[in-house]
Amino acid sequence: MPDLRRQISDPRDFGETALSRGGAGKSEAWIRIRRRLRAELGEEVFSSWFGCLELDAFSDQDVYLSVPTKFLKSWIQSHYVDRILPTLASEFPAIKRVSINVRSSIRPATACSTGGLPDLAAGAGTDVGPRGRDITPFTPSLAPGSSPGVGPSGAITSSPKRPALVESCEGETLAGSPLDRRLIFANFLVGGSNQLAAAEAQRIAAAGPADPLHYNPLYLHASVGLGKTHLLQAVAHAAAGAKRRVIYLTAERFMYGFVSALKAQTAIAFKERLRAIDVLVIDDIQFLQGKSIQQEFCHTLNALIDSRRQIVIAADRPPGDLESLEERVRSRLAGGLCIEIGGLDEALRVKILEARIATAKLVHPTFEVPAAVVAHIAHLIRTNGRDLDGAVNRLLAHASLNGAPLKMETAELAIRDLVRTPDPKKVKIEDIQKLVASHFQVSRADILSARRTASVVRPRQIAMYLSKLLTPRSLPEIGRRFGGRDHTTVLHAVRKITGLVTADGTLSEEIELLKRMLLE
Repeated sequence: MPDLRRQISDPRDFGETALSRGGAGKSEAWIRIRRRLRAELGEEVFSSWFGCLELDAFSDQDVYLSVPTKFLKSWIQSHYVDRILPTLASEFPAIKRVSINVRSSIRPATACSTGGLPDLAAGAGTDVGPRGRDITPFTPSLAPGSSPGVGPSGAITSSPKRPALVESCEGETLAGSPLDRRLIFANFLVGGSNQLAAAEAQRIAAAGPADPLHYNPLYLHASVGLGKTHLLQAVAHAAAGAKRRVIYLTAERFMYGFVSALKAQTAIAFKERLRAIDVLVIDDIQFLQGKSIQQEFCHTLNALIDSRRQIVIAADRPPGDLESLEERVRSRLAGGLCIEIGGLDEALRVKILEARIATAKLVHPTFEVPAAVVAHIAHLIRTNGRDLDGAVNRLLAHASLNGAPLKMETAELAIRDLVRTPDPKKVKIEDIQKLVASHFQVSRADILSARRTASVVRPRQIAMYLSKLLTPRSLPEIGRRFGGRDHTTVLHAVRKITGLVTADGTLSEEIELLKRMLLE
């Protein structure tokens, strides 16, 4: 019985044994049909809609074609079947009908999805088509001395090299951002501040296609230099090593790819390629700009989540604080598991320094840093891992220059520009609302409500004033956090309290007290 589950490669690769009933002639005819369609429709239309179209099988009056996605199937059926059928009939006059089917990522193309070819993968076990018509499948022949292999989707391929027709479809796959070979799980140092994030990233990377998704997406947020990019690239490396289809993108690369696809009129192909992967990893999502780009990103999230594909995203703040993103995008991001990677504790900073020094010693064997110097640097530099890398580079430069063991004074001189005062505490609008409500003996719900009594209006105005003074939030964002009020209401409150602080010493002291309590 002919094996209908085998993928169809370029008819030019077919040997004389592919079909004993004129297979070579039909292969050449399919080549002529594609050339004629390309000439009639133009290169852009053909590449966008027909680049992945493959010939599966013939019956007496039917021809069975396949495409990789339901969208392509629907579009070709709606717009181009009337163009395909006459072209096929010019080569095969007996053909009266065209059936287009979807090639599954798990099971290669058959015509069962449209009631055409039987589902042999499900054990139908027949080579007779609908109404008893015999079906002639196209099956590629193997080159002498070669053996069949298994492709990424489990389909049998005729040789280690991808068929040319498949290459024409997959050769334009979306190029991801470059990966750093050093950023793998084995090189990630775990401490109390990043333990949960590392554990969940490793769990996702180790999961197989059949494993359940406990939450999606995984959203990591942290300040710069705390390891979120390291974890994302480690996930991409591990997933790729497990033969899963994974792509790592920065927000800038996603925007560039989408805009380029729009200019080249290949946006549909861009969307379909992005939705065909198993794991999507996106870094620095806070830089995603543009209404149409955000809409496409949201559609991509929905499509991948609905098809149970894993998404891992990183940013420098929680989803709710991504003011540049639309509300529905923020809601989707917050619907998964959000993990904050905190600042590096001193023990973790020591581990990072020791690891960097050990790496430097592989190239400079005489480089030695006393343990007391390492501990002192870890105590002084509290910002992030990149500053610790910079400190080791400075120590190495001074040690190479002087050729003498590093002393504490030399180390302090080398890293003096990296020692910074801690950043001021980040104040949240919610904290301001709670503190002001408690101080003036009203509830936070009262401040957010539409009540306009004096006992509520004044605390609300003070809370708006402090929100503008102590946070980087814009007037519209502050208004939204205060019950969806307009930005002009916030502006009026800020001006009102500014004037009262100048004239009322008691109120000025109260506000200064609230500021100190919020910043401590």
